[in-house]
Amino acid sequence: MSTHLPDGYLISTDPARLDHEAVHRWLAEDSYWALGRAPEKHRRAVDSSLNFGVYEEGSGRQVAYARIVTDYATFAWLCDVFVDRPARGLGVGTALAAEIRDHLAGYGLRRIMLATRDAHGVYAKAGFAPLAKPASFMVHGEN
Repeated sequence: MSTHLPDGYLISTDPARLDHEAVHRWLAEDSYWALGRAPEKHRRAVDSSLNFGVYEEGSGRQVAYARIVTDYATFAWLCDVFVDRPARGLGVGTALAAEIRDHLAGYGLRRIMLATRDAHGVYAKAGFAPLAKPASFMVHGEN
């Protein structure tokens, strides 16, 4: 299963490339899951995660973001995935999810999980599927 980034874009895990202001604005003002997230909380989350950015090759402008919370041995949580509105519909989100899947494959993780309200099709193209046994999973906090 291969998903390629559209021409003119590149993916990087280099934290120095992240446009922290843009990413915080996307999440705190335009996502349904992180509305109102404080800048300090956002920065702490970024600093404690493996971060992926998608950038325009020419300008270097960041157009998408995702972060992974992981122990690099057994489990990873894919979260805060956001594609800037002008880059939506180009395959950037699907390619980003596939790149993350491929990047994490070498660690031998048992599972990579995520939650989404509206992007099931994007993640399905990268091989993600609904939980086979959702009754086995529990949550503490927002449900």
